[in-house]
Amino acid sequence: MSTDVIALAKNLINRESVTPIDAGCQKFMMELLGQQGFEHDIMDFEDTQNFWSVRQGKTEGPVFVFAGHTDVVPAGNLEDWHTPPFEATELDGYLHGRGAADMKGSLAAMIAATDKFVADYPDHQGSIAYLITSDEEGPFINGTVRVVDELMKRQQPIDYCIVGEPSSTEKLGDVIKNGRRGSLTGFLKVLGTQGHVAYPHLADNAIHKSYLALNALTTEHWDHGNDSFPPTSFQIAIENAGTATNVIPGEKYVEFNFRYSTESTADGLKQRVIDILDKHELDYELNWKLNGEPFLTPEAGLLTAAKKAIKETCNIDAQALTSGGTSDGRFIAKTGAEVVEIGPVNKTIHQINECVKIDDLKKLVDVYYSVLKQLLAK
Repeated sequence: MSTDVIALAKNLINRESVTPIDAGCQKFMMELLGQQGFEHDIMDFEDTQNFWSVRQGKTEGPVFVFAGHTDVVPAGNLEDWHTPPFEATELDGYLHGRGAADMKGSLAAMIAATDKFVADYPDHQGSIAYLITSDEEGPFINGTVRVVDELMKRQQPIDYCIVGEPSSTEKLGDVIKNGRRGSLTGFLKVLGTQGHVAYPHLADNAIHKSYLALNALTTEHWDHGNDSFPPTSFQIAIENAGTATNVIPGEKYVEFNFRYSTESTADGLKQRVIDILDKHELDYELNWKLNGEPFLTPEAGLLTAAKKAIKETCNIDAQALTSGGTSDGRFIAKTGAEVVEIGPVNKTIHQINECVKIDDLKKLVDVYYSVLKQLLAK
């Protein structure tokens, strides 16, 4: 099979792998990696396909992981696409198709870079591993998080990890994500007493009684952030209440989210919310979902190597940023690994006519290869 990055990317894009369907992407990847000397461990959970593959070098050394996902978001209205979303098409120097940028192009670049590195350095130090899932765009409950839990039970070390998320903003390599904010969601139900609007003295309006407490939450200064993270943000995402214009609502539902820095903790934020709600004497129910804890990879081995690789390949100085949403890097960071995200320009991800510059995929192979060489070559 060809390890030409464009041919690989086309093969993956042509597979309609909408979360959590894998559509044979992982089997195709494992066949290629098997030819490079990798041994596979299929780790499927429920409806999600995952695999962990390892190629052991000739000498002791660090464990270097490529991580990513084969699933993509739905294509939407097919008539809005210039080209069929699941038929990879070259057009004006770009490769079009769902997943081209997020993140089948990166998966193709990983395999092509690994093939080149193994051919050049068959007796490399340490080991190269792949951690691939089909559930990153969806609920992310049976994918990377469960694989990592299993690897930690086995006491499997991970020293370095590149996640192939599309980190670049204007041109390839301008941004490396070396961390992410934590994400904590709260599900609040404010309780009152339902009644007729003509008899307010017999009711307790859940909407009215929520106002002061919600205002206090939105105006609270949670932390100052730090050199790597902006201040923690609190945002109300959903509010629901009421059934009819002549009915005083007895319940109000509010869903809110924290994107928080390393200056705060999930437990600390939870307690501060409870303190504010109690201060305003609300009757309420509150549940939480911790979507991910913040992590930060310092300027050290992996980040230094990544910046050098981008400078050599793209002739730009990459910025290390922690902005944006969450990624599977947050689960891998729990192992103590240095984790960075390096991938294509993210302008078209999750959009109609998603695409990636063909030259960028070729350069991405060189970036990944350079990092491998710096960290694992003898």
